[in-house]
Amino acid sequence: MNSNRLITLITCILITGILYAQDTTNGYHYPTYKGLVMAGYQGWFNTPTDGAGRSWHHFQRRNVFAPGSCEIDLWPDMTEYQKQYPTDFKFSDGKTATVFSAYDKSTVDLHFKWMKDYGIDGVFMQRFVAEIRSASGKHHFNTVLENAMQAAKLNNRAICIMYDLSGMNPQDVSLVLNDIDELNKKYGLLNKDSIISPTYLHHNGRPLVTVWGVGFNDNRRYGFTEADKIIDGLNQRGYSVMLGVPTYWRDFGFDAIKSDSLHTLIKKCAIAAPWFVGRYEMKDYPKFHQHIVDDMKWCKDNNVDYVPLAFPGFSWRNMNGPNARTIDRENGNFFWQQVAGAKQANASMLYIAMFDEMNEGTSIFKCATKSNLPLNPKGVLVEIDDSLKSDYYLWLAGQAANWFHGDKKYSAIKPVRN
Repeated sequence: MNSNRLITLITCILITGILYAQDTTNGYHYPTYKGLVMAGYQGWFNTPTDGAGRSWHHFQRRNVFAPGSCEIDLWPDMTEYQKQYPTDFKFSDGKTATVFSAYDKSTVDLHFKWMKDYGIDGVFMQRFVAEIRSASGKHHFNTVLENAMQAAKLNNRAICIMYDLSGMNPQDVSLVLNDIDELNKKYGLLNKDSIISPTYLHHNGRPLVTVWGVGFNDNRRYGFTEADKIIDGLNQRGYSVMLGVPTYWRDFGFDAIKSDSLHTLIKKCAIAAPWFVGRYEMKDYPKFHQHIVDDMKWCKDNNVDYVPLAFPGFSWRNMNGPNARTIDRENGNFFWQQVAGAKQANASMLYIAMFDEMNEGTSIFKCATKSNLPLNPKGVLVEIDDSLKSDYYLWLAGQAANWFHGDKKYSAIKPVRN
């Protein structure tokens, strides 16, 4: 290839990358969810000495974080963390095992660096209504969000606010709407020329906000009336809304409230995002795939976009006992099966559950492999094969992102890492 052709080719590649990542006309970098692979970000892990005053929040079980008493089923690979907190857990050689705190800026910085390094487009920042109701919870999640906004800007990663309504009371509708108003005032979410949060995710020409947990039939204290007020409030303010709904929202299956009100609410939103975690395992997915196809048809017919979900595996035995259900990761084959299924259904975007969720064993970030786990007598920890390395699921999620970006070299066959 002569030098002129090489220069032309490199220029085209650079221009394509810039156009993909940034819409300079509108002043923000991510004008649509379409073509992106995003993950959920819990950001809720604390330690007693991190300054948040929340003890071992989400590490501990019944106020104890020690061998045989913890709520995490995966252990983080702590190799790269700047701040590390000693625990009562030990490795087989007697050394003390450490963990991180999501409250620390250095932790969030590292996580967003990983997103950039592996090509994951960004994350939905969870704001749990039951947590931000209290002063300490709101302080924690405000701190995590502030650090994430800065890290997203630094690493050019998409970022989006997700309100998880789990545990919400009916009177908390105003809390949610007041909260988004506060965040807009601080970050300029509705300002298309915002230099504070230029990587905030938009969709259909508006900043996107997710409302998760509507239509589940698990006896929640809030219902469609409260959800409707939140959705209307967000739409009226100028946001697009992504609605997190049960797996069987369309046909009112076992996890959904049987009411047309759910469909009415979905039609008010820009994107429907069903929750699939725990609903199938590898052997079941081929039958489940038709469900996604039918979901997408309903959404297309009703002018709503649709984002399917993929998760690497599932485990919450330390939280709910040794007989609690687990879904094997199958060395990444299960995760890739779902990625390929989404592409085969012609999905234009993907939601990964989750980036850092160790409580339910769905984390894709760097977790300790089998030979690097601390001892946990009377407890269990998910074992990731040593041959995969701790960053394998970050790498695999990055390959999924490449596929959704338009790289045609991928197929239903899981990619092989060199």
